[in-house]
Amino acid sequence: MRKITLLTTFSVLFSIQLQAQDTLEPLGSALENFEYPYTVAYLELEIQNERPLSMAYMDVKPENPNGKNVMLLHGKNFCGAYWAKTAADLAQAGFRVIIPDQIGFGKSSKPANLQYSFHLLAMNTKKLLDTLEIQDVSVAGHSMGGMLATRFALMYPELTRHLILVNPIGLEDWKVKVPYQPVEYWYQNELKKNYEGMKKYMQASYYHGEWKPAYEPWLLLQAGWTLSPEYPVIAWNSALTYDMIFTQPVVYEFQYLKMPSLLIIGQLDKTALGKNLVSAEVKKTLGNYPELGRATRDKIPDATLVELEGIGHLPHLEAYDRFIRPFLEFLEE
Repeated sequence: MRKITLLTTFSVLFSIQLQAQDTLEPLGSALENFEYPYTVAYLELEIQNERPLSMAYMDVKPENPNGKNVMLLHGKNFCGAYWAKTAADLAQAGFRVIIPDQIGFGKSSKPANLQYSFHLLAMNTKKLLDTLEIQDVSVAGHSMGGMLATRFALMYPELTRHLILVNPIGLEDWKVKVPYQPVEYWYQNELKKNYEGMKKYMQASYYHGEWKPAYEPWLLLQAGWTLSPEYPVIAWNSALTYDMIFTQPVVYEFQYLKMPSLLIIGQLDKTALGKNLVSAEVKKTLGNYPELGRATRDKIPDATLVELEGIGHLPHLEAYDRFIRPFLEFLEE
């Protein structure tokens, strides 16, 4: 099996070498044959009587440190590797950058059974920072990572210098409108996934009907897992985290955030969990990111909103320059 390599440069958007769909190969459950842009280290965790679990992370240290730290949290269908260019520019600006893969994601362990919660993931992340002796950090999260970043900031306000939410999910409470489904439902959906179905979903929900070569690597990463003999356990972890996302909204707690916060919201995003489970009329009311971004800004006591017109769910992949400018300006205030 060939190793899949991700290459970064500091002057241009990183590129990634992956097989085309017609030569797609299975990826190991911990992405053993997928090389990350920076050195990967592991934190061993004992959780809920599971075997020792490994939490993968990248620790990107600047040549000329400014004494400040930034932590980047990935989304549900992604891993820490997609922050490569962001980390490079942050490090160039003097920041130390920590990029964890949460348990159940990326290069981290995929346990057979785990009661997932954002509180648990936040505690794991705090243990990582403790291990690295980091006592002050600006936390940025994209998509599901935005929900986790919010939970982390609520649990550890004394550690959190800034909070940055990039098209976070969880700005609305889906269970108010979407009927609850058991974990088995999400698991069966995961088992049915393939390249074509994943691309259709991402194109419609993330990229407002468009598709560019830069999006393909992150689709191929997910699709490669579906070909793995370990896919059932990967799918089970994915199902458990869908249940976590659906049942543990943070929308009711934004008013308790105590740190300066930045919302970067692509206005064409339509991401919402369970849109296929509701009527067409109800579906129109879900995932309205222009409305959700403004409402969230008004809930957070010290929040700034940056609205990116013509951009969908992944500003740091779709329009990097428009994303990184307000990001860096906010950190340097």
